[in-house]
Amino acid sequence: MSPPAATVKSKRRYDSERRREQARRTRQRIIEVAERRFLHDGYAATTVASVAADAGVSADTVYKAFGGKPGLVRAIREQALEGEGPRPAEERSDELQQTVDARTIIEGWGRLTTEVAPRVAPILLLMRDAAAVDAEAARLRDEMDADRLRRMTDNARRLRATGGVRPGITLAQTADVLWVYSAPELYELLVLRRSWSRKRFGRFVADAMADALL
Repeated sequence: MSPPAATVKSKRRYDSERRREQARRTRQRIIEVAERRFLHDGYAATTVASVAADAGVSADTVYKAFGGKPGLVRAIREQALEGEGPRPAEERSDELQQTVDARTIIEGWGRLTTEVAPRVAPILLLMRDAAAVDAEAARLRDEMDADRLRRMTDNARRLRATGGVRPGITLAQTADVLWVYSAPELYELLVLRRSWSRKRFGRFVADAMADALL
């Protein structure tokens, strides 16, 4: 006797959900081991095969999921940009920009910086250093720099919409200020080399952006 159709559908749905969860966990494991490899061995010395071995999967699985080392770096960066909160930092940043007060927005960005910078700066600094000797790394660094400028331009446009930006400062100038204060090199100088706390760094970023723009 065949099982009821509803039972069959329920089992298929369960199997499908289980496969998706397994795939999500596998992807997460690959990202985590790739980040460790890159930061320990460097971009050039890290191979897809070594990442696959560390993650307990085949190299083909890594290629299919990420397309190679550039795709792994992009995935690491995207995950780092989510921050540490229960919801992605970009989503919380967008919510901040619903307010009409420019200073409140900038102060919120400063707080988000304390979450995002410690996570994303190491991989961005790695690619900066690798770019000096590796053409693929240089292209990836330029791609990520351009994407950061695009995001900062979007933020600048929304900030200017509040009417709080000082007269005479253009959209491009606003974006440049945000781009500078989101740079991994600033985190490197003040936190990694001068041992500033994350809180002090976030406060500095917010105050500096406000002084430059408001």
